[in-house]
Amino acid sequence: MTEPRFATKLPETDDGAILFNVPFPAELNAETLAALKEMAPIIVKQPYAINYIHSYGQDSPFFAGLANGRLLGSMDPDSGYTYATPRGHDMTSGAETDWVDLTGREARVHTFTVCHFGSEEFLPETPFILALIEFEGADTLFLGRLIGLDPNAAGLDWVGMRVGLRFRRNSKFKPTDVYFYPLEIRGD
Repeated sequence: MTEPRFATKLPETDDGAILFNVPFPAELNAETLAALKEMAPIIVKQPYAINYIHSYGQDSPFFAGLANGRLLGSMDPDSGYTYATPRGHDMTSGAETDWVDLTGREARVHTFTVCHFGSEEFLPETPFILALIEFEGADTLFLGRLIGLDPNAAGLDWVGMRVGLRFRRNSKFKPTDVYFYPLEIRGD
């Protein structure tokens, strides 16, 4: 008899989920097989991680700008309608937009919310403040983190407050690479 050319057994490992003493009948017969219909479901908790490869496509200049300390919006070249959160095409005409730099423009808090819950990435940072920021000359708002204020002292006097923008030194190529801070403190 010759050895098989390929492995005929998978290697056993002890990583991932391992269950011990899973209830199961010692003997299988018609009665025990029928009883398996009433078996409680096995519930397993195990970590799950993947490497996700994706493309920013037409939004790549936005993320390259964040990595280089610039916040880019977009503008319809015909109407001048300016998006603080960039779009590849104007939402009314469908025309391709042009990139505009919002970095040096005056920015103010339009509205905000204090987040006491967040996704897994942000949960350790709760509570935190998310704000819609209005930029001079932009027709839409930009959603970003607002730091430097006490989330437990939130008040309507923050609306209209002038803010500056900062960028993470080590870009993660995420929208959270830009954040805002107060240029003036109100309500003290």
